[in-house]
Amino acid sequence: MKYFWTFFWTFLLVEMLTYVVASMTGAHFDFMTGLILAVGATILIFIVPMIIPNDPVEKH
Repeated sequence: MKYFWTFFWTFLLVEMLTYVVASMTGAHFDFMTGLILAVGATILIFIVPMIIPNDPVEKH
């Protein structure tokens, strides 16, 4: 379920960002561009925490 909600909110936020940027630059809004960016951002959101170490830091 967390995968669905993460994609859902990422999708909404990226589509809004795509719309605003397209209107500010005078470009044509493309739904597929936002969808591709949302999928990429969702994958990145799930990969980055796996890469970051979760070990406690020892004091030096």
